[in-house]
Amino acid sequence: MNPILRDNFGRTIDYLRLSVTDRCVLRCQYCMPKGFKDFAEPGGWLSFEELTRLVAVFARLGLRHLRLTGGEPLVRRDLPVLVRMLAEIPGLEDISLSSNCMRMEKLAGPLAEAGVKRLNVSLDSLRPERFREITGGGRLDKVLRGIEAAREAGMWPIKINTVAMKGFNDDEFDDLIAYCVEHGYALRFIETMPVGDTGRQALGSYLNLQRVRQELVERHGLVPASMVGAGPARYYRVPGSETRIGFITPISQHFCATCNRVRLSCEGDLFACLGDEHRYGLREPLRAGCGDEELAEHVLAAINLKPERHEFNERQEKVVRFMSMTGG
Repeated sequence: MNPILRDNFGRTIDYLRLSVTDRCVLRCQYCMPKGFKDFAEPGGWLSFEELTRLVAVFARLGLRHLRLTGGEPLVRRDLPVLVRMLAEIPGLEDISLSSNCMRMEKLAGPLAEAGVKRLNVSLDSLRPERFREITGGGRLDKVLRGIEAAREAGMWPIKINTVAMKGFNDDEFDDLIAYCVEHGYALRFIETMPVGDTGRQALGSYLNLQRVRQELVERHGLVPASMVGAGPARYYRVPGSETRIGFITPISQHFCATCNRVRLSCEGDLFACLGDEHRYGLREPLRAGCGDEELAEHVLAAINLKPERHEFNERQEKVVRFMSMTGG
């Protein structure tokens, strides 16, 4: 089967973000409400075999890059087993992981050995009390040890993802840059997005990263740069180091024209756009016993739902699901 994953606007889709669970050990303010318990039932989650079969169909259609997300993917029991199964799929070139790293210290070795190559870490503050506040009780020391364990296990590059929030962590940007330069990590600042009620509430702390970028470029002498697996980020290099600073700007300067990704929930719903509520259910045909060719037709039909662009600015109320359902 020739690579044919292309949407109605000519964009090649070669990147899948696969949510293996919607559960998480943290409650970040912009992602999930405190006390939220309306999670998908484990019986509705796709099994490892079902996930592997679907990804294999995607790969035959041209998928090359896979990122495991959640919720928090390390909550899914026996995750290294799934990674090992996925790593054997022909045509799949890269498996990466997005994590808060609260459970990474023990799992880094098994995950890297199974096939995880790269890591993105959610880290919005380097101050323990502030980190605990934004995450609803998270421990910064555990996260930092988890990141170090991932580096020692061979995951590289490691990208630190920081949601930029006015009046909360905008006084830490220089500290975050210094931390990443010290350890050789990349740093990506991300604008808040109106995904779910929590995301819309977080817009009260919205920071336009166009201005932040200009300030940091001038203060640190940042120079334009590229990076492997850049995705939607626009990167700059910190002079005298290999550290890249990226800016992800879905609100102030969207990147929809070059979007190459779709998202699959743990229940088998394919979301063609993070900023759209349309979903295509793949679990029912999968469990109904359809063959791979028929599954491929369902995947292609789902890709055709991908809109030309999101409407975060025009229709902030549009996306009602929480970010944890699709892993960002």
